[in-house]
Amino acid sequence: MQNLIITLQAQGQGNMMQTITFMGLIFIVFYFFMVRPQQKKLKQQKKYVEELKKGDLVVTTGGIHGKVESLDGGTASSIIISSEGSRLRIEKSAISSELSANLNKA
Repeated sequence: MQNLIITLQAQGQGNMMQTITFMGLIFIVFYFFMVRPQQKKLKQQKKYVEELKKGDLVVTTGGIHGKVESLDGGTASSIIISSEGSRLRIEKSAISSELSANLNKA
């Protein structure tokens, strides 16, 4: 009876180690396929917004397409874009993507 208990305990410890190893592998795969690419994308977006210049065609997160007119719209974090004859002051963080790069790619 005691041998049976010792055998069952040894099997339980082996299963626990396999479970911990499997969970660790899942975490590593999750990091490389989900977290790391998102961090890379955010870094590229931040770099793009910092390098905006007058004349760039942009798209805002709200879907407004426009051309950058001025980068010094009162505060350091806002820009002025022109779109369909109107001028809008928006935050730099509202810039979603560069339209001119997408047009050149196509």
